[in-house]
Amino acid sequence: MDGYTSLNNTTSGLCFSTRFPPIVRLNNTITSHLFSTIFSGLGLTSNFFAFCVLLGAYRRTQSRSRSSFLIFLCGLVVTDFAGLLVTGCIVLTYHYNRFIWEEVDPNCHLCNFMGLSMVFFGLCPLLLGATMAIERFMGINRPFSRSSNMSKRRALCTVLLVLAFACFIGILPIMGLGHYKLQYPKSWCFFSISPEPVDQVFSLIFSLVGLLSIVVSILLNTVSVVTLFKVCCDRESVQRRRDHEVEMMVQLLGIMVIASVCWCPLLIFVAQTATSNESTVSNKTMQVNLLIYIRLVTWNQILDPWVYILFRRAVLRRVYPDLGRTRASIMSMYPMMTTSLRRKLTRVESMRP
Repeated sequence: MDGYTSLNNTTSGLCFSTRFPPIVRLNNTITSHLFSTIFSGLGLTSNFFAFCVLLGAYRRTQSRSRSSFLIFLCGLVVTDFAGLLVTGCIVLTYHYNRFIWEEVDPNCHLCNFMGLSMVFFGLCPLLLGATMAIERFMGINRPFSRSSNMSKRRALCTVLLVLAFACFIGILPIMGLGHYKLQYPKSWCFFSISPEPVDQVFSLIFSLVGLLSIVVSILLNTVSVVTLFKVCCDRESVQRRRDHEVEMMVQLLGIMVIASVCWCPLLIFVAQTATSNESTVSNKTMQVNLLIYIRLVTWNQILDPWVYILFRRAVLRRVYPDLGRTRASIMSMYPMMTTSLRRKLTRVESMRP
């Protein structure tokens, strides 16, 4: 015996074919149930508090662009909360009841559901972050080439489309492109990273979608921040700035930084493993590394709500009192536009649903 537990594919589902290293309970904090308990409790509490804050802000706001942005933020909070609730219930139930997966879920339905949930709720914040970056980029840099004041209905439809796309990717392994398997230390399920072609393809799809979302967010947010900084420094139009534009960009930057730090290690690990024909199925070191990267990703769902809580105008004004005194607008970037033309554009925007 080499210390590994091997399961026979003929007597159990394919999701139980992973060979696990021995799980040492004593002094092995990475596999401790305390991690899951603390992370789940802290994340659920933070997201619930953030949702209450966003709901109050949504009711008070009168700006259409701000309302649309708050809908995107609420989408992030709800998906983070639901992701922690769904996956946390399964993980904590295993840790405290020590059920045997092969007996409870012989056909891998629960494992597939959890794997789908991990992928779906994992990609949602990345895709929503990229979507918000695109929306803010267009609103700040191209305010007259689109409906800069996106309607609430359109924003909600956009969120639903993003969720549908993330769900579609999560369903691919169930449809045959990849496999969901039980992962070390037998408390959670995730897609298999192995040299098998279908596993390689799905691993690359997952990592490339995530990395592309982060790259898009970084590029567009950088351009938007530079543009917004130029507007704020324009002394000729210092009386007409909407400080909520600054608030939205600060929050979006916080989301981007947290997502990049928490997600890049896992996404790069998945891509490197898939392209190097290595496997986490029987490699002890890779299984432990995968668990560590998943722990890091969980911090994204814990820290995201604090971006909305702390980076509000009420808090930002305490740090930077001049934020509420100086007022300029993105409109000041276009001084050549006459007043009559602006009025026409305003009328057109007000007639849109």
